[in-house]
Amino acid sequence: MPGGEPPARYTVTSLTDAVKNALETRFPRLAVEGEISGWRVYPSGHAYFTLKDGGAQLSAVMFAGRLSRCPAAASLKDGAKVIIGGALSVYPPRGNYQLVAHSAKLVGEGELMRRYLELKRKLGEEGLFDPAAKRPLPDLPRRIGIVTSEAGAVIHDMCRVFSRRFPALEIRLYPCQVQGAEAPRSIIDGLRFFNTPSDWTADLVIVARGGGSFEDLFCFNDEALVRAVAASRIPVVSAVGHETDYTLCDFAADVRAGTPSIAAEITVPVMADLLARLRELGASLANSLRSRGEFFAQRTDQLASALSSSLTVALANAARRLDAFRPRLSHVVDLRFQREAARLATASAKLTAYSPYGVLERGYSLTTAPDGSVVTDAAGLEKGALITTRFAKGSAVSSVAFVDTPAADMVSYPS
Repeated sequence: MPGGEPPARYTVTSLTDAVKNALETRFPRLAVEGEISGWRVYPSGHAYFTLKDGGAQLSAVMFAGRLSRCPAAASLKDGAKVIIGGALSVYPPRGNYQLVAHSAKLVGEGELMRRYLELKRKLGEEGLFDPAAKRPLPDLPRRIGIVTSEAGAVIHDMCRVFSRRFPALEIRLYPCQVQGAEAPRSIIDGLRFFNTPSDWTADLVIVARGGGSFEDLFCFNDEALVRAVAASRIPVVSAVGHETDYTLCDFAADVRAGTPSIAAEITVPVMADLLARLRELGASLANSLRSRGEFFAQRTDQLASALSSSLTVALANAARRLDAFRPRLSHVVDLRFQREAARLATASAKLTAYSPYGVLERGYSLTTAPDGSVVTDAAGLEKGALITTRFAKGSAVSSVAFVDTPAADMVSYPS
């Protein structure tokens, strides 16, 4: 440089090594107070997190050996206020400095955690988290509403799961903010949208967001939002963060899913499994109907055979009874016949006695005019008319020669 010494020349590695050495030399041992955020323990057993306060934040790591011997390990979580003992170091592959934690002492909960617990206690006492109020999800939803950001991997991951499991599903997205001060109102608007009656009614609603720190997810602890989730007339699935993350929306929802992808898995069945099950049920029903048909056919044959046998026995019994009653019946018929014959003879005798022809046997005769009418008055006859006189045996025809009509009131008596 003009007028001075040329600047020191470093490679990236040599400069990083120099900074690392300076930090580790300057801060070999220190205690830092702050609030834990983004706490996560990896399969390796190492814990990575951020230590922060109102003005700054610092990346930190506690390796597995230290964490396993830390008395406060079970209490280390997002929102916990702690004093971390350790040393500053630089992680060369990323070129950032970090606090390597050797110990942790819990000194109190952070402000966000305090607010979270107070609101959880308040809403719990009101019954918003009551398990008895939870509604079951529909077994076979046709339409699902999703309230989440239209950017990022969440909606794409969920749609991929839905397409794989149940392609016939109808999905509608309500894009909203999922982080920051405006997020609660945006999510509430999404819930109100799906709860408003329309020609497209969702069978259930999923409120979803990907993973993040306790602070990133804190908008899902907003009181108005939690109340909106609990008041939804449509079942709500809360799928916020990772499986280890819990928000108040999780407690208010009808079902909590560990991740958005898990929400997609648990809300719809696999169509291929349903079709296979339907085929199994169809085959089972056909076999059952066939078996029942064969059973009833055999039962019908058995009943027909039993009925035939029963009728044969009944007819035989009836024949025997008829044979047993035949003599009595014949005797009764004979008596009845004799009784009726006697009545007929009596009636015939009476009829003969009362018949006009019956008096002919006693010497009387019956005279009829030419028109066949009985002559009772000679005045009605004309001279020359042919009259017929009937006797008990035979009849005679004669011609009227004269008519002698005595006075009607003349009665003569023999002297």
